[in-house]
Amino acid sequence: MSNQENSQDFKKSLGLLDATMLVAGSMIGSGIFIVSSDIARNTGSAGWLMVVWLICGFMTLAAALSYGELSAMFPKAGGQYIYLQEAYGPVVSFTFGWTFFAVIQTATIAAVGVAFAKFTAYLFPVLDEDVYLLVLGDYHISSAQVLAIAVIVLLTFINTGGVKNGKTVQTVLTLIKILSLVLLVIFGFAAFDLEVWNQNWSSERMWNLQRLNTDGSTADYATFGAFGAISAALVGALFSSDSWHSSSAVAGEIKNPQRNIGLSLALGTLMVTVIYILTNLMYTGVLTIEEMASAPKDRVAMLVAQEIFGPVGIAILAIMIMVSTFGCNNGLILAGARIYYSMAKDGLFFKKTGTLNKNAVPAYALWLQAVIASIWCLTGKYGDLLDMITCVVVMFYVLCIIGIFWLRYKRPDVPRPYKAFGYPFIPAIYILMGISFIILLVIYKPQFTWPGIIITLLGIPLYYFVKQKDVKT
Repeated sequence: MSNQENSQDFKKSLGLLDATMLVAGSMIGSGIFIVSSDIARNTGSAGWLMVVWLICGFMTLAAALSYGELSAMFPKAGGQYIYLQEAYGPVVSFTFGWTFFAVIQTATIAAVGVAFAKFTAYLFPVLDEDVYLLVLGDYHISSAQVLAIAVIVLLTFINTGGVKNGKTVQTVLTLIKILSLVLLVIFGFAAFDLEVWNQNWSSERMWNLQRLNTDGSTADYATFGAFGAISAALVGALFSSDSWHSSSAVAGEIKNPQRNIGLSLALGTLMVTVIYILTNLMYTGVLTIEEMASAPKDRVAMLVAQEIFGPVGIAILAIMIMVSTFGCNNGLILAGARIYYSMAKDGLFFKKTGTLNKNAVPAYALWLQAVIASIWCLTGKYGDLLDMITCVVVMFYVLCIIGIFWLRYKRPDVPRPYKAFGYPFIPAIYILMGISFIILLVIYKPQFTWPGIIITLLGIPLYYFVKQKDVKT
């Protein structure tokens, strides 16, 4: 059993709407505006593009509905860290927490921050990633990196003022970006090009799985290569839909957590999944699959906005993505610090990260997270982390959902106010899909996946080192 403090020191400030907006807002960043270009290149057809997004939607919903059981059983700050601890013990939960801190959350915050800066540069070119403020040999710092750090610091400061500050920013910005995406879909279907639609969805092309290169050339896949292509395409889709579990991390601040965490996970993920599928369907009615695959810097939504709104479309979409990424990072920053807080309560992290400030938030954990995320911004390697992060993230999701089966066997008497939807079939299907995805990535993208797995495995000896030293600082 965990030696967690109960979350009575946290203020119960988040209602169902706030928790749902945290889930949806943490999911919607810049990915939906970009990753469809890479998916189009990997699949080469509209039919397979939509299959990838449908698989992603199913996996995300299945995981969220399964997590509802865990969140109702253990409604404490820390989310996945708590679930893994209760199912497998402290070694596995610490390994997750270490990976979450070292790469998963902090590098994602960095990547979303830089995405904010890149799209701000459409309005203010001086903030572009190609504008260097410091050059030392091959290393350089761009104005986009500096702006990304400034945004991380600003949002961290806002969140140290109390969860009410963070939830206000989150709820308002998430409602704005959901409305913006819905309007983009509506205007996109209004600008529907029947010729483009027929070209994408013609019977001889819609299921033609192939590699589309940016120069317009194509390459067919061997049988097993097709599985690798689908798994590679899924990386971007799953990354765009990630962080759906954010409300579980702030369980200590949610009113009626046994009910509202599971409900917020279901509502938030369902809402975003439907919007993502409609957005991509709209893309196929505005751009050919070749245009999507060759979009400059993968910014497929920019091409769509130009088709819909003309020259002003770039400015409109840039503002949309600025709002989207700003709100996404707020959710990531708010939720992430609660994991480190829970680790510290178990004596497995810096002691100060387990304390709350006068506003009842883990301020030290928030600032430590900001420092690591800022370092990731300065490395310039955040773009290379997509495959590494996604593989490791799915690995821990699979472990958590296996934990549902294990806990039903090991601890059948623990109250379960909510039970996993479709148990045992839907959780089992997710487990099989998740394991298949991980194996395919290890086979077809070993240069990215192995570094993430190695960083994760480092958590095991690090756990014993920390326990031996009994962290005091």
